[in-house]
Amino acid sequence: MPEIRQSIATREWVIIATERARRPHEFCNEASELTEQRPARKADCPFCPGNEEAATMEMLRWPAEGPWSLRALLNKYPALDKEGKRVRCFDGIHRCMTGVGRHEVIVESPVHNTCLALLDSAAVTQTLVACQARGQAFARDPRIEHIVYFENHGLSAGTSVEHPHAQLLGLPLVPYDVRNRIEEAGRYFDDTGNCVYCDIWQAESAEGTRMIASNELFVAFVPYAALSPFHTWIVPRMHRPSFLSAEPDELVALGQILRDVLHRIYAGLHDPDYNFIIRSAPLQRSERDYLHWYLSIIPRVNETAGFEMGSGMFINTGLPEESALFLRSIDH
Repeated sequence: MPEIRQSIATREWVIIATERARRPHEFCNEASELTEQRPARKADCPFCPGNEEAATMEMLRWPAEGPWSLRALLNKYPALDKEGKRVRCFDGIHRCMTGVGRHEVIVESPVHNTCLALLDSAAVTQTLVACQARGQAFARDPRIEHIVYFENHGLSAGTSVEHPHAQLLGLPLVPYDVRNRIEEAGRYFDDTGNCVYCDIWQAESAEGTRMIASNELFVAFVPYAALSPFHTWIVPRMHRPSFLSAEPDELVALGQILRDVLHRIYAGLHDPDYNFIIRSAPLQRSERDYLHWYLSIIPRVNETAGFEMGSGMFINTGLPEESALFLRSIDH
């Protein structure tokens, strides 16, 4: 019989469709070419070495001299304008705000045919350190209230340039979904005196059936009420509300476990499209005791349809326990 599960972190309900469930290997993306099968450099790629002058303003380069291993750039087609004042307008039912903010790209490697799953953990850590460094720069902009850190890998995940890159978007507001998550975390703290994310990772670690990997500072698991197959959370054991306050040793450990999990997904599911998102406290709420930053990975192995759009609920056709068991079994 199908089961309807609820996440205690978000209060979202999800249908675990046991009658329609697919075996983990049936989500394998056999149709597309692997990232590593592409050319190592493309002449028309704006992020490949040799094309730097055609790209937009460089905000960061490591190392500063000679061949680079990572660059941070202004997005050539930004969602928000770096210049201008934040102005709110309220006129009856019409509410708007000037579209000011920050939008940058982290080019993770000079090599075109690679991705975080194929890089070594030091290179993955370098991406995380760059995200934090640019996030700290965003935080000094008084117009910015919330920063979204994310990566789109593959067409169905929303990428427009296949060269490996992450993005940061600095928003002049806190999105509705983020506010909902904050309110739920606050309610749980009021009811129990505990951080809901600390309780979740500790319970998942103790139970073990949905665990994928762990190290001294992080745990990776498929949540009990995962919204989609292989949806994974990587949660720091150390309670911190903001990614911007993570210590260097934490970023090293996160680089190791993120590379581990992404390589399992890459190898086990044949390089599926995916998104990863770092969920961190809004800048003005970075000291709230009940907030806890973490990273989520969402492989795009199924599609949302009318039910999801009409109800706000998801149907997960991959059992979380089987998804986790499958990923644990992959040689990383």
